[in-house]
Amino acid sequence: MHRRDFEEFYAANYGRIAALVAAVTGSRDEADDIAQETFARALARWPRIGGYDLPEAWVRRVALRMAVDSALRIRRVSKILPSLRPPDRGGEPEPGDSLQFSALGRALARIPLREREAIVLFYVADLTAEQIAHDRGIPVSTVRARLAAGRRRLERELEPDQEVTRDE
Repeated sequence: MHRRDFEEFYAANYGRIAALVAAVTGSRDEADDIAQETFARALARWPRIGGYDLPEAWVRRVALRMAVDSALRIRRVSKILPSLRPPDRGGEPEPGDSLQFSALGRALARIPLREREAIVLFYVADLTAEQIAHDRGIPVSTVRARLAAGRRRLERELEPDQEVTRDE
């Protein structure tokens, strides 16, 4: 019986968790890897996690922790090897990659990780500041500060260039 409950939980939540992680990491491939690992961990603990009021909160917390760790690891490697870039997949983007290739996705990738995480949880996952604080184990005031800073940075990142060419 537990296995069937997990399978239903997995089917209902995988896409949302992978999308959240993709918004944080900027990579759908990395997001799929992290989401799969997170759900594998959940399955191993399902008798306990399945009894939680909100098992998806546990999965979301673990997935985002792994996403942050991954992004930090990538940043460290990028500093060591500046020429390191993911290989060009060529062709069309995969389904679900639209955020990665959009102006918003590129802007999100340029803001600090903690602010990006707060923005994604608030606007994409539709969590309240209180829920984010609980999930991340931080004060609500920290969440609100990260949201405010993230909004300001995103606004600057998304502003069109100030230079306007005029035909005179």
